[in-house]
Amino acid sequence: TGRRYQTYLNPERDMPEEAYNVHGLSEAFLRQHPLFADEVENFLAFIGDAGLVIHNAEFDLKFLNAELRRVGRPTLEANPVVDTVQLARRKFPGGQNSLDGLCRRFGIDNSSRTLHGALLDTELLAEVYLELMGGRQPGLGFAAGAADAATQTERAAAQRSSRPERPARP
Repeated sequence: TGRRYQTYLNPERDMPEEAYNVHGLSEAFLRQHPLFADEVENFLAFIGDAGLVIHNAEFDLKFLNAELRRVGRPTLEANPVVDTVQLARRKFPGGQNSLDGLCRRFGIDNSSRTLHGALLDTELLAEVYLELMGGRQPGLGFAAGAADAATQTERAAAQRSSRPERPARP
């Protein structure tokens, strides 16, 4: 769609070192950003009732739904969810089904991903999702292809010998 939504939020808690090592966002940096309660309407307006494509959906939905309950909003059960980890496990049992592993499998450049960041991860996941669903279309030349097919069909029909029509019986 070309639409994007990204915001940093104040988690209202300390930042464990393990989490900081994954995303590189410090408690001091996040403290200056809005609370989830102040941003929830923008978030819900952005997703609406759309289907969500999430890598490891169970993990993310636990956090999102806990925050939504905390601010008195309905959880995301109504939104259809596609979990790309589950898709990948069905398609490649026993394979590397992390986002990085799937990028390697499909030849998607993730060299700019040094830390876990939601916007970059979303862009990578969009490419991975397309591959999981059958691959990217190299070109969308439907109109040209349809015209060529119609021309070939007309030529073939002209070359066939015609038989006289037989009336159909009721």
